[in-house]
Amino acid sequence: MRSELFSAENLEKESSQPGLRLQNSKLLKAELNGEFLARTGSMVAYQGQVQFEALGSGGIGKFLKQKLTGEGVPLMRVRGNGDVFLADNAADVHLIDLDQGDALSINGANVLAFDSTLQYDIKMVSGAGMMSSAGLFNCVFSGRGRIAVTTNGTPVVLNVDQPTYVDPQAAIAWSASLQTGYHRADQLGIGTLFGRSTGERFTMSFAGQGFVVVQPSELPPGGIAGLGNGQKSSSGGVLSSLFDD
Repeated sequence: MRSELFSAENLEKESSQPGLRLQNSKLLKAELNGEFLARTGSMVAYQGQVQFEALGSGGIGKFLKQKLTGEGVPLMRVRGNGDVFLADNAADVHLIDLDQGDALSINGANVLAFDSTLQYDIKMVSGAGMMSSAGLFNCVFSGRGRIAVTTNGTPVVLNVDQPTYVDPQAAIAWSASLQTGYHRADQLGIGTLFGRSTGERFTMSFAGQGFVVVQPSELPPGGIAGLGNGQKSSSGGVLSSLFDD
């Protein structure tokens, strides 16, 4: 049997080391010898002896925060020995390695999987007001380990070395050490009186030392449990951290 489908680039990539790695730009491969955490329903295939355990939001504390904020990452624990492949609606997948002392704030809708050595919590975004549809909460990850995040398209990573402003629905992750706020970008004028708008009413501001990951999409945030990148959340929130309960 012959086909370009069977070319080397589409064959399963093998490694002698366990852990999370990219099979391709839209598919995550976990070479499993132990356990990791993943978004519920993100498994597309697996080989070997693998078990899946539903965790909800990751603990009673996060369950309560989810109910109060409308935010949360629906999680499952994956354990055993074998290969597990994960994806989220063909979104682009990226790997980030956190070292001790690092902290990353990320929209819960963009979390695909992460090492169980990482900690997270749902926290309020500093400086966020009720004027934005992006919400007030985000997930903050810390500790040492690897996390796989998704973007709707190829992102740009902005180094915050000058005043930086991003559409709240396009900012998917940033250094947790950055100071955040909201900035009115749509100037008041005669057009405003007649109901006209630039569509850029508010932007999110960043200051300090760090980076912001911006996706080329302005999908409404989908951090609420059970929603993925391509789904809309009526709460319009953002998430902060995972697995310390």
